[in-house]
Amino acid sequence: MHESTKRFSYPYIVWISIIIVIPMILIFFYSVIESSNNQMAFRFTLENYQTVLEPLYLRVLWHSFIIAFSSTVICLIIGYPVAWIISRFSVKKQSTLLILFIMPMWINMLLRTYAWITILERNGVLNSFLALFNLGPLDLMYTDFAVILGMVYNFLPFMILPIYTAILKVDQSLIDAARDLGASDKKVFTRVMLPLTIPGIITGITMVFLPAMSTFVIPQLLGGGQYMMIGNLIERQFLLTGNWYLGSAFSMILMVFILISIWIMKKFDSDDVTQKGKGVFPK
Repeated sequence: MHESTKRFSYPYIVWISIIIVIPMILIFFYSVIESSNNQMAFRFTLENYQTVLEPLYLRVLWHSFIIAFSSTVICLIIGYPVAWIISRFSVKKQSTLLILFIMPMWINMLLRTYAWITILERNGVLNSFLALFNLGPLDLMYTDFAVILGMVYNFLPFMILPIYTAILKVDQSLIDAARDLGASDKKVFTRVMLPLTIPGIITGITMVFLPAMSTFVIPQLLGGGQYMMIGNLIERQFLLTGNWYLGSAFSMILMVFILISIWIMKKFDSDDVTQKGKGVFPK
Protein backbone atom coordinates (compact mmCIF):
# COMPACT_ATOMS: atom_id res chain seq x y z
CA MET A 1 0.00 0.00 0.00
CA HIS A 2 1.31 3.44 -0.91
CA GLU A 3 2.42 5.60 2.01
CA SER A 4 0.02 8.41 1.10
CA THR A 5 -2.84 5.92 1.01
CA LYS A 6 -1.84 4.40 4.34
CA ARG A 7 -2.35 7.71 6.06
CA PHE A 8 -6.08 7.52 5.37
CA SER A 9 -6.26 4.34 7.45
CA TYR A 10 -4.76 5.91 10.59
CA PRO A 11 -8.03 7.46 11.86
CA TYR A 12 -9.78 4.10 11.49
CA ILE A 13 -6.99 2.32 13.36
CA VAL A 14 -7.26 4.83 16.19
CA TRP A 15 -11.06 4.53 16.25
CA ILE A 16 -10.96 0.70 16.27
CA SER A 17 -8.39 0.79 19.07
CA ILE A 18 -10.62 3.05 21.16
CA ILE A 19 -13.89 1.17 20.73
CA ILE A 20 -12.64 -2.45 20.41
CA VAL A 21 -9.02 -3.12 21.38
CA ILE A 22 -8.80 -1.07 24.57
CA PRO A 23 -12.17 -2.28 25.96
CA MET A 24 -11.17 -5.90 25.26
CA ILE A 25 -7.89 -5.40 27.11
CA LEU A 26 -9.77 -3.93 30.08
CA ILE A 27 -12.25 -6.82 30.09
CA PHE A 28 -9.40 -9.33 30.05
CA PHE A 29 -7.67 -7.42 32.86
CA TYR A 30 -10.81 -7.49 35.00
CA SER A 31 -11.26 -11.20 34.31
CA VAL A 32 -7.89 -12.13 35.88
CA ILE A 33 -7.95 -9.90 38.96
CA GLU A 34 -9.77 -9.81 42.25
CA SER A 35 -10.29 -6.86 44.57
CA SER A 36 -8.55 -7.10 47.93
CA ASN A 37 -10.74 -6.46 50.96
CA ASN A 38 -10.57 -2.96 52.45
CA GLN A 39 -7.71 -2.01 50.15
CA MET A 40 -7.44 -0.16 46.88
CA ALA A 41 -5.40 -3.02 45.52
CA PHE A 42 -5.88 -6.00 43.24
CA ARG A 43 -4.38 -9.45 42.97
CA PHE A 44 -4.15 -11.67 39.92
CA THR A 45 -6.24 -14.82 40.03
CA LEU A 46 -7.83 -17.46 37.82
CA GLU A 47 -10.68 -18.09 40.24
CA ASN A 48 -13.10 -16.22 37.99
CA TYR A 49 -12.47 -18.71 35.18
CA GLN A 50 -12.75 -21.62 37.61
CA THR A 51 -16.19 -20.30 38.57
CA VAL A 52 -17.18 -20.07 34.91
CA LEU A 53 -16.35 -23.76 34.47
CA GLU A 54 -18.73 -24.86 37.21
CA PRO A 55 -21.50 -27.22 35.98
CA LEU A 56 -24.25 -24.65 36.55
CA TYR A 57 -22.63 -22.08 34.28
CA LEU A 58 -21.59 -24.67 31.71
CA ARG A 59 -25.26 -25.62 31.38
CA VAL A 60 -26.08 -21.96 30.73
CA LEU A 61 -23.40 -21.81 28.02
CA TRP A 62 -24.68 -25.03 26.45
CA HIS A 63 -28.28 -23.80 26.54
CA SER A 64 -27.19 -20.54 24.89
CA PHE A 65 -25.48 -22.51 22.14
CA ILE A 66 -28.54 -24.70 21.52
CA ILE A 67 -30.89 -21.70 21.32
CA ALA A 68 -28.53 -19.75 19.04
CA PHE A 69 -27.88 -22.80 16.84
CA SER A 70 -31.60 -23.58 16.52
CA SER A 71 -32.39 -19.97 15.64
CA THR A 72 -29.63 -19.92 13.02
CA VAL A 73 -30.79 -23.16 11.39
CA ILE A 74 -34.39 -21.93 11.20
CA CYS A 75 -33.22 -18.60 9.73
CA LEU A 76 -31.22 -20.50 7.11
CA ILE A 77 -34.15 -22.81 6.23
CA ILE A 78 -36.45 -19.81 5.82
CA GLY A 79 -33.91 -17.29 4.52
CA TYR A 80 -32.48 -19.22 1.57
CA PRO A 81 -35.82 -19.88 -0.20
CA VAL A 82 -36.93 -16.31 0.53
CA ALA A 83 -33.69 -14.90 -0.93
CA TRP A 84 -34.11 -17.16 -3.96
CA ILE A 85 -37.71 -16.08 -4.51
CA ILE A 86 -36.80 -12.39 -4.22
CA SER A 87 -34.00 -12.80 -6.77
CA ARG A 88 -36.50 -14.19 -9.32
CA PHE A 89 -38.52 -10.96 -9.45
CA SER A 90 -37.76 -7.90 -11.55
CA VAL A 91 -35.25 -5.41 -10.21
CA LYS A 92 -37.95 -2.95 -9.16
CA LYS A 93 -39.93 -5.60 -7.27
CA GLN A 94 -36.75 -6.92 -5.67
CA SER A 95 -36.08 -3.49 -4.15
CA THR A 96 -39.65 -3.32 -2.82
CA LEU A 97 -39.48 -6.77 -1.24
CA LEU A 98 -36.10 -6.06 0.35
CA ILE A 99 -37.44 -2.86 1.87
CA LEU A 100 -40.33 -4.83 3.36
CA PHE A 101 -37.87 -7.17 5.06
CA ILE A 102 -35.53 -4.39 6.18
CA MET A 103 -38.26 -2.02 7.38
CA PRO A 104 -38.82 -3.76 10.76
CA MET A 105 -35.12 -3.23 11.51
CA TRP A 106 -35.76 0.52 11.54
CA ILE A 107 -37.79 0.00 14.71
CA ASN A 108 -36.01 -0.41 18.02
CA MET A 109 -35.31 -4.05 18.82
CA LEU A 110 -36.90 -3.67 22.25
CA LEU A 111 -40.19 -2.51 20.70
CA ARG A 112 -40.16 -5.32 18.15
CA THR A 113 -39.72 -7.86 20.93
CA TYR A 114 -42.47 -6.29 23.05
CA ALA A 115 -44.81 -6.73 20.08
CA TRP A 116 -44.33 -10.51 20.31
CA ILE A 117 -45.39 -10.40 23.97
CA THR A 118 -48.73 -8.95 22.83
CA ILE A 119 -49.04 -11.71 20.25
CA LEU A 120 -47.93 -14.71 22.33
CA GLU A 121 -49.26 -13.99 25.82
CA ARG A 122 -52.15 -16.07 27.18
CA ASN A 123 -54.71 -13.35 26.38
CA GLY A 124 -52.82 -12.19 23.32
CA VAL A 125 -53.65 -11.91 19.65
CA LEU A 126 -52.76 -15.51 18.74
CA ASN A 127 -54.76 -17.13 21.53
CA SER A 128 -57.70 -14.81 20.82
CA PHE A 129 -57.63 -15.99 17.21
CA LEU A 130 -57.45 -19.65 18.25
CA ALA A 131 -60.40 -19.11 20.61
CA LEU A 132 -62.58 -18.44 17.54
CA PHE A 133 -62.07 -22.11 16.64
CA ASN A 134 -62.44 -23.32 20.24
CA LEU A 135 -58.70 -23.99 20.44
CA GLY A 136 -56.24 -23.07 23.15
CA PRO A 137 -55.28 -21.10 25.02
CA LEU A 138 -51.65 -22.10 24.50
CA ASP A 139 -48.89 -21.29 26.97
CA LEU A 140 -46.37 -19.87 24.51
CA MET A 141 -44.70 -17.20 26.59
CA TYR A 142 -41.65 -17.91 28.74
CA THR A 143 -40.59 -20.91 26.69
CA ASP A 144 -37.69 -21.78 24.42
CA PHE A 145 -40.16 -21.57 21.53
CA ALA A 146 -40.91 -17.92 22.30
CA VAL A 147 -37.21 -17.07 22.61
CA ILE A 148 -36.31 -18.80 19.33
CA LEU A 149 -39.27 -17.18 17.57
CA GLY A 150 -38.15 -13.75 18.77
CA MET A 151 -34.61 -14.39 17.57
CA VAL A 152 -35.72 -15.64 14.16
CA TYR A 153 -37.93 -12.60 13.69
CA ASN A 154 -35.20 -10.14 14.71
CA PHE A 155 -32.26 -11.76 12.91
CA LEU A 156 -33.86 -13.22 9.75
CA PRO A 157 -32.99 -10.17 7.58
CA PHE A 158 -29.31 -10.72 8.43
CA MET A 159 -29.59 -14.15 6.82
CA ILE A 160 -31.61 -13.12 3.78
CA LEU A 161 -29.51 -10.16 2.63
CA PRO A 162 -26.08 -11.89 2.22
CA ILE A 163 -27.65 -14.96 0.60
CA TYR A 164 -29.65 -12.74 -1.76
CA THR A 165 -26.46 -10.89 -2.72
CA ALA A 166 -24.62 -14.18 -3.33
CA ILE A 167 -27.45 -15.48 -5.53
CA LEU A 168 -27.36 -12.32 -7.67
CA LYS A 169 -23.64 -12.85 -8.27
CA VAL A 170 -24.16 -16.33 -9.75
CA ASP A 171 -23.58 -16.30 -13.49
CA GLN A 172 -26.81 -17.34 -15.18
CA SER A 173 -24.81 -18.91 -18.03
CA LEU A 174 -23.51 -21.58 -15.62
CA ILE A 175 -27.07 -22.59 -14.76
CA ASP A 176 -28.05 -22.63 -18.44
CA ALA A 177 -24.99 -24.71 -19.30
CA ALA A 178 -25.79 -27.25 -16.56
CA ARG A 179 -29.34 -27.61 -17.87
CA ASP A 180 -28.07 -27.98 -21.45
CA LEU A 181 -25.91 -30.87 -20.22
CA GLY A 182 -28.99 -32.60 -18.86
CA ALA A 183 -28.87 -31.65 -15.20
CA SER A 184 -32.16 -31.79 -13.34
CA ASP A 185 -33.35 -28.89 -11.20
CA LYS A 186 -32.13 -30.74 -8.11
CA LYS A 187 -28.63 -31.17 -9.55
CA VAL A 188 -28.56 -27.58 -10.76
CA PHE A 189 -29.20 -26.49 -7.18
CA THR A 190 -26.84 -28.93 -5.43
CA ARG A 191 -24.00 -28.79 -7.98
CA VAL A 192 -24.17 -25.19 -9.20
CA MET A 193 -26.27 -22.82 -7.12
CA LEU A 194 -25.50 -24.08 -3.62
CA PRO A 195 -21.68 -24.24 -3.97
CA LEU A 196 -21.54 -20.78 -5.53
CA THR A 197 -23.67 -19.24 -2.78
CA ILE A 198 -21.74 -20.76 0.13
CA PRO A 199 -19.98 -17.43 0.90
CA GLY A 200 -23.38 -15.79 1.38
CA ILE A 201 -24.55 -18.68 3.56
CA ILE A 202 -21.44 -18.46 5.73
CA THR A 203 -21.87 -14.70 6.10
CA GLY A 204 -25.54 -15.13 6.99
CA ILE A 205 -24.80 -17.82 9.58
CA THR A 206 -22.15 -15.61 11.15
CA MET A 207 -24.41 -12.55 11.25
CA VAL A 208 -27.23 -14.53 12.90
CA PHE A 209 -25.39 -16.92 15.21
CA LEU A 210 -23.12 -14.38 16.89
CA PRO A 211 -25.83 -11.91 18.03
CA ALA A 212 -28.16 -14.80 18.90
CA MET A 213 -25.46 -16.27 21.12
CA SER A 214 -24.84 -13.05 23.02
CA THR A 215 -28.25 -11.34 23.12
CA PHE A 216 -29.95 -10.77 26.44
CA VAL A 217 -33.00 -8.61 25.60
CA ILE A 218 -34.98 -11.32 23.80
CA PRO A 219 -34.48 -14.07 26.43
CA GLN A 220 -35.25 -11.58 29.19
CA LEU A 221 -38.56 -10.46 27.68
CA LEU A 222 -39.84 -13.61 25.96
CA GLY A 223 -38.22 -16.06 28.36
CA GLY A 224 -39.32 -14.14 31.44
CA GLY A 225 -35.96 -14.61 33.12
CA GLN A 226 -36.66 -18.34 33.44
CA TYR A 227 -34.43 -19.25 30.50
CA MET A 228 -30.99 -17.93 31.34
CA MET A 229 -28.54 -17.38 28.52
CA ILE A 230 -24.94 -16.25 28.61
CA GLY A 231 -25.91 -12.69 27.66
CA ASN A 232 -28.33 -12.49 30.60
CA LEU A 233 -25.67 -13.90 32.91
CA ILE A 234 -23.15 -11.24 31.87
CA GLU A 235 -25.77 -8.51 32.22
CA ARG A 236 -26.62 -9.60 35.77
CA GLN A 237 -22.99 -9.75 36.83
CA PHE A 238 -22.39 -6.18 35.68
CA LEU A 239 -25.71 -4.50 36.52
CA LEU A 240 -27.23 -6.45 39.42
CA THR A 241 -24.56 -8.21 41.47
CA GLY A 242 -21.80 -5.73 40.62
CA ASN A 243 -19.27 -8.52 40.12
CA TRP A 244 -17.39 -7.07 37.17
CA TYR A 245 -14.59 -9.60 37.56
CA LEU A 246 -16.80 -12.66 37.05
CA GLY A 247 -18.79 -10.83 34.37
CA SER A 248 -15.56 -10.10 32.51
CA ALA A 249 -14.55 -13.76 32.72
CA PHE A 250 -17.91 -14.75 31.19
CA SER A 251 -17.37 -12.13 28.47
CA MET A 252 -13.94 -13.53 27.62
CA ILE A 253 -15.29 -17.09 27.47
CA LEU A 254 -18.07 -15.87 25.16
CA MET A 255 -15.51 -14.05 23.00
CA VAL A 256 -13.36 -17.18 22.69
CA PHE A 257 -16.45 -19.24 21.86
CA ILE A 258 -17.45 -16.75 19.15
CA LEU A 259 -13.94 -16.71 17.64
CA ILE A 260 -13.90 -20.51 17.53
CA SER A 261 -17.32 -20.48 15.85
CA ILE A 262 -16.08 -17.99 13.24
CA TRP A 263 -13.01 -20.14 12.58
CA ILE A 264 -15.12 -23.28 12.13
CA MET A 265 -17.51 -21.53 9.75
CA LYS A 266 -14.62 -20.13 7.73
CA LYS A 267 -13.25 -23.67 7.34
CA PHE A 268 -16.48 -24.61 5.56
CA ASP A 269 -16.04 -21.66 3.20
CA SER A 270 -13.81 -23.66 0.88
CA ASP A 271 -12.03 -21.84 -1.92
CA ASP A 272 -11.95 -25.05 -3.91
CA VAL A 273 -15.75 -25.06 -4.09
CA THR A 274 -16.61 -21.40 -4.33
CA GLN A 275 -13.81 -20.12 -6.57
CA LYS A 276 -12.63 -23.01 -8.69
CA GLY A 277 -16.14 -24.27 -9.26
CA LYS A 278 -15.09 -27.85 -8.64
CA GLY A 279 -17.96 -30.24 -9.17
CA VAL A 280 -20.20 -27.65 -10.79
CA PHE A 281 -21.35 -29.69 -13.75
CA PRO A 282 -22.80 -33.18 -13.44
CA LYS A 283 -20.79 -36.05 -14.81
